[in-house]
Amino acid sequence: MKLQLIALAAAAALASGASAASAAGQHTTSNDSASMQTTPKDDLALTRAQQRIVWRDIHKQGRSETAPTNFTAKVGATVPDDLSIQPMPAPIASRVLALKAYDYALLPKELLIINPTDKKVVNVIRHRA
Repeated sequence: MKLQLIALAAAAALASGASAASAAGQHTTSNDSASMQTTPKDDLALTRAQQRIVWRDIHKQGRSETAPTNFTAKVGATVPDDLSIQPMPAPIASRVLALKAYDYALLPKELLIINPTDKKVVNVIRHRA
């Protein structure tokens, strides 16, 4: 009887320790992925499907502007001060999580995804007619 109680207590302790370790591991993973999504970088790859979603949703807002004459929309370019930069709308960021930390500027045929920390273009989505 005593042996059975010891075995039962050991099994219970082992099970609770494994559950706690598993929960701690899941929590850490969750925090790591959340921090990756909120830290903008100077490179951002989007699938064609993601690009279509972003173009369609932002273009609906109709706030495009003409690019300054001395500016070429390309990855790595620094956005000039006279180009209006907007924060990524929450509904779009919730559909394409990679965009959560970024800003954007809408030109007539191009959508610039911008790193807000250094104002560099990280992706250019071109309108495909």
